[in-house]
Amino acid sequence: MLKICSGNDGHAYLFLLSVLQLWLTFAPVADQTAAYFHISLEMVNWLSVVYLLISIPFGLVATWVLDSVGLRCAVILSAWLNMMGSIIRMFSVLKFMSLGSQNYWYLFVGQCLCALAQPLVIFSPTKLAALWFPDHQRATANMISSMSNPLGILIANVLSPALVPEGRHIPLMLGVYAIPALTACVLATVGIREKVPPTPPSASATNSTSQPFFMGLKMLLRNKPYIILAVCFGGGIGMFTCFSALLEQILCEKGYSNVFAGMDGALFTVCGLLGAFLLGLYVDRTRNFIESTKICFCLSALASIVFAVASRFRDQAVALAISSSIFGFFGFAMYPVAMELAVECSYPVGEGTSTGLIFVASQIEGVIFMILLQALTVRVSKDPSSTCALDQDGALDWTISQQGESQRRLYRDLLRNYNRLERPVVNDSQPIVVELQLSLLQIIDVVSCSLSCSLWHSFSITNLTSHVGTKHFLLINLSEVRAGWF
Repeated sequence: MLKICSGNDGHAYLFLLSVLQLWLTFAPVADQTAAYFHISLEMVNWLSVVYLLISIPFGLVATWVLDSVGLRCAVILSAWLNMMGSIIRMFSVLKFMSLGSQNYWYLFVGQCLCALAQPLVIFSPTKLAALWFPDHQRATANMISSMSNPLGILIANVLSPALVPEGRHIPLMLGVYAIPALTACVLATVGIREKVPPTPPSASATNSTSQPFFMGLKMLLRNKPYIILAVCFGGGIGMFTCFSALLEQILCEKGYSNVFAGMDGALFTVCGLLGAFLLGLYVDRTRNFIESTKICFCLSALASIVFAVASRFRDQAVALAISSSIFGFFGFAMYPVAMELAVECSYPVGEGTSTGLIFVASQIEGVIFMILLQALTVRVSKDPSSTCALDQDGALDWTISQQGESQRRLYRDLLRNYNRLERPVVNDSQPIVVELQLSLLQIIDVVSCSLSCSLWHSFSITNLTSHVGTKHFLLINLSEVRAGWF
C-alpha cells in the first residue's frame, strides 16, 4: 500500500487541485460570465485559451526549473503566482478597483499569472514520484498526484454552476476559488522545507544519472518512440482540454442546461479518477505500460465518437452521460500511465523534461483544437454573449418552424424588441401602469418572389403594475411593436 508521509506530497496535491480549479472557473458558466462583464463568449473562451498559449513557451522554462533548480523552488514559485493571479481576478468585482467596462482585463491578467503557475506544478508529479517514492510505488504515486488535475476540474464543473445560477453571483465564485489558492500558497511556503527526502527511497533516487537540460532536450527530439507518445498523448490532453472548456457551449445549443453540462463533466472526471486508480494499481504490479496505454487509447477514441454523435441531438441525456463516463474512464486511466511510460522510454533524461515536453505538445494541439472548434461554431443566438437560445434551461422555447430569410430576420427583430422590455427605466416622479401591447405581427413568407402574409398575431398584456420600493412604480408604455416589410 502506498504510504504518503511527507508534507511535500500533500502540499503539491492541494496546489495542483487549486491550479486546475482556477483554469476552468468560467467555462461552466460562460454565458453568465459574458453577461456580467458585458463581453462576448469568445472573450470568455480566451480566459481558458490563455493557459494553453502561455504554457507553450513557459513550459520549457518550467522543465528547466524542475530539473535544474529543484522541485521545492518550482512548487513555491508556482504557489505564489497562483495566489496573486486569483487575487487580481477579484479586482474585477471590487467597486473601488473598478475600471468600468474594462474590468475584464483584471480577469485576463489574473488568468495569465495563474497560467504561468500551471506548468511549474503540473509537470511535477513524475519528479515527485522519482524523488520521494520507491520503484514499486512510483506509478501509484504518479497516479495520485496526477489525478489532482482532473479532481480540480471536477470541482470547477460542479461548483461553478452551483455558485452562479445568475450572473450577479460571479463575485461570490471568485472569492470561493481564491481560498484554496491562498491556503496552498501558505502551506507550500511554510511546509516544504526540503528538496529531497533525508533518506532516499531507492537506489535510483540516490544515484541520479539525469542529463543536463539542453542535452536531454536534444535526446528527446531524436527519440522516435518518445515523439510518437508525445504527439498521440499530447493530442489526447488537448482534446480533454477542449472538452472541459467548451462542454457547456456544446451542450446548451441542443437545449441542455448548465447544470446538466456540469454534471456531465463531473461524470467524465469521476469515472476518469476511478479508471486511473484501478489502472495505476494494475501497472504497478504487472508493468504492462504499453499494452494498457494502447487499449485505453482505442476505447477512449470510440467513446469520444459516440459522444460527438449523441451531442448533436436533443433529449439524449442518458447517451451523453454514458459516453462521457466511458470516455473519462479510459481517457484519464492512461494519463498517469503515459506519464510514467514517458519517463521510462526517455531514460536517462530528467523526469521534468520528459513530462514537460509532452505537455508543451499538448498545449500546442489544444490551442489548435480550440481555435478550430470556435471557427466551426454556428451561433444560435444573435447575442454575442451566448451561443444558445434565449433561455438556457429550457424554460422558454423561442424556436419556431420558419422558411425563408425574411421570416428569420422578422423573428429576430421581434425577439430583440421584446428583450428591450426586460430592462425598463424607473421613473421616480410618478406611479404608472405598465401597458404592453404587441400587435399586428406579420410573419412574411417568401415564395417564388411573391410576399404573402401568413400569420397575424396580436396579444396584449394590460394593467401590469410593478411596485418598486414603497412609492415608486415602473413604466413601460409601448403601444405597439410592428414587424415591417424587408
